[in-house]
Amino acid sequence: MREKIHIVEAVIETGNLVLIPDKEVEIAKLIPKEQVIVDSDNASFIYLVEDVESYTYIFLPEAIWASLKQAMEERLPVILKSGDKKLELPGLYEELTYLIDNIEGNGNYGEGFVAKVEQMFIS
Repeated sequence: MREKIHIVEAVIETGNLVLIPDKEVEIAKLIPKEQVIVDSDNASFIYLVEDVESYTYIFLPEAIWASLKQAMEERLPVILKSGDKKLELPGLYEELTYLIDNIEGNGNYGEGFVAKVEQMFIS
């Protein structure tokens, strides 16, 4: 079974983009995969991490895209924070850039999602 981590807040602090999940999660054993996929139905990018047994999806919803865009422009490290634990998410910007380039004008992702991505990241 895939675990899901839903990010509800993204704040820029001490030179990092800090992602805050909706509830405390165990992140000590998670390994970043440096891959991002899309959930166009829910207007989210999903960063993949794994542990020994399965993948975990970290949902980056539209609500945090403004902070994400600012952090991308400044090339700030991305940190998932849960309790007193932190996990850096390398490769996020490279993957997002690739996906955004692919999403632009591509109706296969759904017109609504394409419009949201274009408005935030391309305009």
